[in-house]
Parts: sequence; C-alpha cells; structure tokens
Amino acid sequence: MKNPARLLVIALVLSGSILSAEAGPKVLVKTSHGDITIELNEEKAPGTVKNFLVYVNEGFFDNTVFHRVIKDFMIQGGGFALKEDGSIEQKATKPPIQNEAKNGLKNKKGTIAMARTGDPHSATAQFFINHKDNDSLDFPSFDGWGYAVFGEVVAGAEVLDKIAAVPTGEKTLKARSGESLREAPMQDVPNENVVIQSIKVVTE
Repeated sequence: MKNPARLLVIALVLSGSILSAEAGPKVLVKTSHGDITIELNEEKAPGTVKNFLVYVNEGFFDNTVFHRVIKDFMIQGGGFALKEDGSIEQKATKPPIQNEAKNGLKNKKGTIAMARTGDPHSATAQFFINHKDNDSLDFPSFDGWGYAVFGEVVAGAEVLDKIAAVPTGEKTLKARSGESLREAPMQDVPNENVVIQSIKVVTE
C-alpha cells in the first residue's frame, strides 16, 4: 500500500512547480519589421518588470527605434524617439532602478534585459533582446553585477533575426546630457530606421 504522507508530499511539490511556472504578463512589441511577443518574469525580476510596465502603460516606447543592432549579439532600443523631421532624439526618463541581475535568469538568446551604463544601478527605459547566448553578461559578469534579464520572447523569434540582420553603420543621433541634447555620432545604428511602433500589454 502506498504511503499517503509520501503521496501528499509529491502532490505539494508538483503543485509548487506548477505555481512557480505560472505565466507572467505578456507585451506585444509592434515594429516596422513585424511583431514580437515577450513574456515578463514578475517573480524573478519584480522591480524591473514594474518599471518596464510603467513605461509601457504611458506609451513611452511608441515611435522609438532600435538604435543599436549587432547581429549575433543583441538589438537595443527603448530610449530614442523618431521625430517628425526624421531625426532621432534620446528621451528623458524616470530615475534609474536597482539592478536585479542576481535573480538567476540568464542572458540566453531571445531574453530581454535592461541596458545600462557602467553604473550597475543606472538602468531606466532602454532594453535589449539577446540575439545569442551572452553568458558574459550574466551575474557577476565583468563588474560584479551583470545585466538584469526580466523576460523572454515567446513569439516572433523570426522578427528578432530579421532586425538583427539589418545593415548598420555610424549615424548622428541627439543624445541627452541632463536636460540638454547634443549631436553625437553612434555606431551600429540601422541604416534604415527599425521603429518600435508601440508596446502594449496583451495579458496580465
């Protein structure tokens, strides 16, 4: 006869596994090259997801661009707006957030992570989607912190590949320094704009 207590333990373990694997909110990233659906991991990166969704719900990412694209590395966006005159201008953001790179999530191909400066706790709105397994970006990385992953692509992987393959070069963008803007030449900018038309929550 099977041990009822043992069966109960197994049931609880299975139940816990199911709960821990519960799907997080999804966002639809509509781009000029197609749509990408990303599932966010609130459990592992609660602060990062909360910050990202604030920007999403405010429409902050609408009509921004992927301003840095490196095939077999990553595509980066979320910070530069495409203006009516065709110029690309860095947007003002909210205060930076704490780095959650210690959450155990890895910078695997198709995951989304926060972009930042040399300061580990400087991430605001810019993000990148890994185009390969970037183990060197995982905690502790080269600076004792790494880059915080907070979700993964669940549909539209072919669009990620399409964007990663666009021709790039040097282009002058308007970068922000405090409250002022200055023209700055940047590398790995798509020759033809890759526009993030909108990012919207599709499930919660």
